[in-house]
Amino acid sequence: YFIYFKFKTTYNRNYDSFRIELLILPALALAFLWNHDFSVLEILWTFSIYLESVAILPQLYMVSKTGEAETITSHYLFALGIYRFLYILNWIYRYYMESVLDWISIISGIIQTVLYCDFFYLYVTKVLRGRRMRLRENI
Repeated sequence: YFIYFKFKTTYNRNYDSFRIELLILPALALAFLWNHDFSVLEILWTFSIYLESVAILPQLYMVSKTGEAETITSHYLFALGIYRFLYILNWIYRYYMESVLDWISIISGIIQTVLYCDFFYLYVTKVLRGRRMRLRENI
């Protein structure tokens, strides 16, 4: 609703060319292959975990395609990355305090965190110094 109606003037279809089925279908297939229990709710939960680990790729793709990101978008992506880092700390805590070790969540979280690493470098070197984040310096 927001993209297509309320904020339609800010949506640029030319840059939105990421094929999300390339994320959804493998995440769904993996949810059927590697899960804790072969039940509807467990497969849906596992699918959501797998999809969450790669859900940032369309945004990162758009940032790399346009060559820059608005400051608010950069702050939003950075906050998502910090959330994932804190989630990893939660796994460490739960392992030592509750002896819980969930490999599906851990591996998915590590994949998501790795996807953020390049963005973190750009964020720290550009946005925190008061400049607009640009991937190409000659823009």
